[in-house]
Amino acid sequence: MKPSTARSFLTAKWANVALLTYAVDPEVLEPLLPPECQLDLRDGRAFVSLVAFDFLDTRVHGIPWPGYRNFPEINLRFYVRHGEHRGVSFIQEFVPQRLVAFMARTFYNEPYRAAAMVSKTTSNDETIEVEHQLNYGGRQHRLKLCGSISGFLPADDSIEHFFKEHSWGFGTSRHRQLLRYRVIHPQWNIWPLKSWELDWDWSAVYGNRWSFLQKAEPYSVIFAEGSDVRVSPCGKGAIVD
Repeated sequence: MKPSTARSFLTAKWANVALLTYAVDPEVLEPLLPPECQLDLRDGRAFVSLVAFDFLDTRVHGIPWPGYRNFPEINLRFYVRHGEHRGVSFIQEFVPQRLVAFMARTFYNEPYRAAAMVSKTTSNDETIEVEHQLNYGGRQHRLKLCGSISGFLPADDSIEHFFKEHSWGFGTSRHRQLLRYRVIHPQWNIWPLKSWELDWDWSAVYGNRWSFLQKAEPYSVIFAEGSDVRVSPCGKGAIVD
C-alpha cells in the first residue's frame, strides 16, 4: 500500500538502497551539525554513509512531472539527533537533473548538485544486482552491490536497523536556522549481501577533507529493498499525522 499523500511535499518509491557506512572521528562532523542537533553515536563512534538508490514514480504535491519521475540519487549523509528524534543530515546529494538540484538548493538549502549519472538493476529468481555510475570531478565513479532475493527484516537492535531506519531529516536554512523533514515509510527488508564493489575517488567527489576514506574499510554494507515514501517539511511545532 502506498503511503498517504496528505500534507506531503514529495512522494516516491525509494528502490534498492545501497548504504556503505564508515566510522569517522566526531570532530570531522561536528562543524557540519545543523542547529540544535548533536551527533547520533553508536558505541561512541560517529558515522557517514554513501547512499545510492532510485527515485521511482516521483510526485511533487501529487503531480508527476514528465521527465522527473524516475532517476537515481547518490548522497553522503551522517547521523544526528534532535531531542528524542533520530535522523540524518546531508553533506552532498547528486541527481542527474539540473532543475531538481536547483530547486532543492534554492527553496530548501539542501546540498544538491547535478551530474551525469546512471543506475542499472538486474535480477533473477535468486539474486538482485544494482550498479550506480557517477561522472564527476574528471572521472567515473562506480558502486555495485549484489544480494540474495530472499529479503528479511533485521532486528530493531541490529546495525542494519540503526543505519537504514530514520524518520527525520535535518538541515540548516540560509539564516542558520534548523530545517526539519518528516520521512515516513515502512521498515525496509534487506537483501542478504553476496558481493559489493566500490571504485570511488572521495577527494574528487567531496573534496580533500574526505580523502582519508580512500583507504578506509566500511563499518557496514547494507542492501535494502526500499519502499514507497512520503516527505513533509516541518516547522518546530508538533507533528500531526
